[in-house]
Amino acid sequence: MNFKLTTIFGEWMEKNSRLGYGFDSATGFRLPDNSMRLPDVSFFKREKWDALTLDEQEKFAPICPDFVIELCSKSDSLSQLKNKMRKWIENGSQLGWLIDPIEKKCNIYKPNADVQEIVGFDKKLNGEELLPGFELDLKRPG
Repeated sequence: MNFKLTTIFGEWMEKNSRLGYGFDSATGFRLPDNSMRLPDVSFFKREKWDALTLDEQEKFAPICPDFVIELCSKSDSLSQLKNKMRKWIENGSQLGWLIDPIEKKCNIYKPNADVQEIVGFDKKLNGEELLPGFELDLKRPG
């Protein structure tokens, strides 16, 4: 499912590259709390990424993505992934999706939201104002 997810987001990025930059799970970041993380999918607004030096961009960039997707696999601990998602938001992410294909649910994380929204795979996710026009149909086979 990770490959399909990256492909779907990559196709959207191709059409919307003026908005920013997308990355896959091979790209890691050093967050403001000094933790290092590698999300399955991430996105930065263009001006935020362009403010980094070339040297900063080529290493574990000292920046938190605006958007992240984490995908739960059979070997992952769901509670650890939920904690990881909270860390993304605490460090500056504006939107995060924790997709659990095993339980067929997605937890949606946003700043200043005490209760995270949980949606089933019968719904489509959308990127809201941050990623205008980006939709992910959770029913799509992975």
